[in-house]
Amino acid sequence: MNSISKQTLLSLICIFIVFTLAAQFRPKEINWTPDGGSMLTLERGDIVKTNLKTGNKEIIVHSNELTPQGQASPIRFNIYSFSPDYSKLLIFTNTAKVWRYNTRGDYWILNVATHELHQIGKSMPTQSLMFAKLSPDNKKVAYVSGHNIYVEDLASQKVTPLTTNGTRKFINGTFDWVYEEEFDCRDGFRWSPDSKKIAYWQVDATKIRDYYMLNTTDSQYSRIIPVEYPKVGWPPSPVRIGVVDIEGKETKWMNVPGDPQEHYIPRMEWAENSGEVVLQQLNRKQNQSNLFFCDVNTGMARNFYTENDSAFIDIKSRWDDEGPVGWDWLNNGKNFLWVSEKDGWRHIYLIDRTGKETLVTNGNYDIDNIKCIDDKNGYVYFMASPDNATQLYLFRTKLNGKGKLEPLSPANLQGTHDYNISPFAQYAKHSFSNYKTLPASEWITLPDGKPLKGEESITSKLKVNENSNIEYFKVTTDDNITLDAWMVKPANFDSTKKYPVVFQVYSEPASSTVLDRYGTQFNRLFNGDLSMEGYFYISVDNRGTPSLRGAKWRKSIYRKIGIINIHDQAMAAKKILEKPWFDKDRVAVWGWSGGGSATLNLMFQHPEIYKTGIAIAAVANELFYDNIYQERYMGLPQENMDDFVNGSPIHYAKNLQGHLLYIHGTGDDNVHYDNAEVLLNELIKYNKQFQFMAYPNRTHSISEGEGTRKHLSTLYSNFLRTNCPPGAK
Repeated sequence: MNSISKQTLLSLICIFIVFTLAAQFRPKEINWTPDGGSMLTLERGDIVKTNLKTGNKEIIVHSNELTPQGQASPIRFNIYSFSPDYSKLLIFTNTAKVWRYNTRGDYWILNVATHELHQIGKSMPTQSLMFAKLSPDNKKVAYVSGHNIYVEDLASQKVTPLTTNGTRKFINGTFDWVYEEEFDCRDGFRWSPDSKKIAYWQVDATKIRDYYMLNTTDSQYSRIIPVEYPKVGWPPSPVRIGVVDIEGKETKWMNVPGDPQEHYIPRMEWAENSGEVVLQQLNRKQNQSNLFFCDVNTGMARNFYTENDSAFIDIKSRWDDEGPVGWDWLNNGKNFLWVSEKDGWRHIYLIDRTGKETLVTNGNYDIDNIKCIDDKNGYVYFMASPDNATQLYLFRTKLNGKGKLEPLSPANLQGTHDYNISPFAQYAKHSFSNYKTLPASEWITLPDGKPLKGEESITSKLKVNENSNIEYFKVTTDDNITLDAWMVKPANFDSTKKYPVVFQVYSEPASSTVLDRYGTQFNRLFNGDLSMEGYFYISVDNRGTPSLRGAKWRKSIYRKIGIINIHDQAMAAKKILEKPWFDKDRVAVWGWSGGGSATLNLMFQHPEIYKTGIAIAAVANELFYDNIYQERYMGLPQENMDDFVNGSPIHYAKNLQGHLLYIHGTGDDNVHYDNAEVLLNELIKYNKQFQFMAYPNRTHSISEGEGTRKHLSTLYSNFLRTNCPPGAK
């Protein structure tokens, strides 16, 4: 393995951070061909097919074919899809954000044989089409525009509206803010296999109140920006599933039992035939899941599988890279894969159409996510880490539940692996890093993991910082709770001196911070090097995070956000700070979003430990956040209001003693600005002095506007250096 210089390391760190932050908005890295033998890539505007076995490349669409009539240059795009027979190419371009992701834009169709290129939805407003999909017979394309669904005939280019009642708050074929944010639901319609019908979601948000953001900078007068947003304690928007005949244009509604204002439908797909859809229904508390087959002609719904949990039930986006889209049918539609924590571990089950289940992954370990289902050869490939919850490795086992757990990642590479696997699991792009090894990748065959012919092994590509000052360790609190943690030590550490320490926190069920992969330990806001300036930088993974340590670990936080996670963080810090080289008068903590909430709670509940805090975009009052997230993890405030009060930072604001910097964007549609103002009022009430920064019209990411990131970084860094001074003493 190669060593790496400190200067090169710092340069690569910067590059890695840039690409990490941008990755969430990039299209798929690899488009596999259906046979799994080749991949498609964009190269200088051409779409290139590469045969993985031979390495041969073939341009299947030239960029000059993608130049619209009357224009001088080809369409610029990076998101595209082919029909199964490769006769049609669908291109998504000129994209724009809808809340988090670029899901609006323009679409073009190329007839690969005739080279005919034309724009679809030309009669619609520019940049308004969403989720365009070719029909299975390649004769039509469907899309959403203006909250309605349309079908366009490719031969005649005739556009037919399938719904006409769509508005901002009455939504067909896509979703409202909260379904998108908390269920990852965006694409809200599905073609039937016979191309004659479309199944879709309809969201009735007309009874949900708006949260009003105020734009005060774009014009002489302020402008109200309404966001339909169901806060915790308010019932969900009613959602129903309709099936519309594209010829008759009549919608048949599925008669799913239960009050729509007390349930959610986070998943729906065709049931491997054109006569039924299959869907998942969650109750409002999200602790009961029902699966239904629905007859699309009669609307009759048949419940065939039910699961209950004393806390909450996770959804597909937790255990599948594709998010909520898709239903993993096997054996010609006779059964499918499902993931459940019913036995105390996150396991894969095989379920047939009667609801009979077979445990596929057997043992005291969690799967992280499913990577590939090889129905042909009877295997499922998935990520897990039975022995170290901070790492990830590839495994496979038999789909029939009779196989052994087979590790496939190189045993000598300890850290975090990832795989992009072809259909039928013939090939994969294998990536690896750990806390001191920069990301590297290789192309391999599966299941043997051997590099492709002519491909350099990943081992020979690794760049390792042998002098890394990062340490992974476990800390056991006085409650006998053992937690994973990492620390970055100060450069030129001298155990006879005392150093300041900065804790990074998140601590809620959405994410873990202690992961053994490269870059996790970098402070992306500090405009310098914490280690070089003489800081310890530490993070601890408390109970309730989505760590692979069993369902009991993850669900211990139920009804205890702001309580158990804060207790674990504080008790871990107390134990860590027993070492003589930590300066207990220079202890800082910071976090963003849920981490901002944790920062406030730690500053207010444990002022004896934390002397300086920087909280960004924090939920100050749990009653101000959305219903899906908050009720999933905390229950209903109508039933257990004390839990919401006792977990909210605002409840403890009067205890502030140290130095606090609180930061919020006034245009935050996720954690609303009202969180900031109620917290400010509470701190003012008790004459607590603090520093506050509001970023006008910035969203939850506080990234918009010229100079914003530099300003935020400067603010953060100066506050930390001033109130938690760097260097050994």
